[in-house]
Amino acid sequence: MAALGWLTPRRRSATARSVLAGEASAEAARKSSLELEDADDLRDQAPPGEDGQGQDPAPDFPVVGDDKAAAFFDLDNTVMQGAAIFHFGRGLYKRKFFQRRELTRFAWQQAWFRIAGIEDPEHMQDAQNSALSIVKGHRVSELMSIGEEIYDEYMAERIWPGTRALAQAHLDAGQKVWLVTAAPVEIATVIARRLGLTGALGTVAESIGGVYTGRLVGEPLHGPAKAEAVRALAAAEGLELGRCAAYSDSHNDIPMLSLVGHPYAINPDAKLRTYAKERDWRLRDYRTGRKAAKVGIPAAAGVGAVAGGTAAVIALQRRRR
Repeated sequence: MAALGWLTPRRRSATARSVLAGEASAEAARKSSLELEDADDLRDQAPPGEDGQGQDPAPDFPVVGDDKAAAFFDLDNTVMQGAAIFHFGRGLYKRKFFQRRELTRFAWQQAWFRIAGIEDPEHMQDAQNSALSIVKGHRVSELMSIGEEIYDEYMAERIWPGTRALAQAHLDAGQKVWLVTAAPVEIATVIARRLGLTGALGTVAESIGGVYTGRLVGEPLHGPAKAEAVRALAAAEGLELGRCAAYSDSHNDIPMLSLVGHPYAINPDAKLRTYAKERDWRLRDYRTGRKAAKVGIPAAAGVGAVAGGTAAVIALQRRRR
């Protein structure tokens, strides 16, 4: 019965914890970005964007040479199919960070996310709490190293080529490009670096002496907290939000999308699609199968992927009996 709550996402306004989470994420993002620049200019090595199936012609934005503009990309179902935190959970299970019981929950959450396409705050919070309990006591450097491996194993093949091309267009115009996600900032930074992006805004987990405590700084970077993170980073970087762009698939990111002068709905859920059309925002859809109305059950090409996730859950449940 608890799962029914995921069907009714709640809109929240920014709170003190949202602001704290946003500011902490912006600080972490700038620090990691500077470290990447000192190590190597990876953006110059990024592969050129590929044309995604059904991709629209290149937009007349971004403006080349506009150093007061930047682009902010949501990660889950915008840049990458599925949720990063769940792929990360699969990788940690493979490395025996936790037992099969927790994997069943991760598998079910990922299957639900793929089927419904709904980012419910409580649902994502549950996944975040699971991850925090799993990494408590581990070193940050250890998780960063493992994150590199997990990216290759589960994430690289799930990057949407169309969205990747949009990000590359901003890079080619000389602008910075940031991921903005509820995933842990360390994992988000790995993904951003592997894609040749500037850096990432993500959920900041507290660490002391380089060891995770199992607590968050503020709250997960979700909904209003994302907007606060973008606002804080823009202020620190001297950006003008009216000249910036933001991309997301979820209505939960409307606060972030509403901050910038160039909002894009990418693979949008039903609520965001409606909201975007009412405001004449640009839409892009790179999915191979269009989702059915309202319930969001994938059509044609998406069914196999969902069935695979659901079958994994069922198989694990049978083994437990």
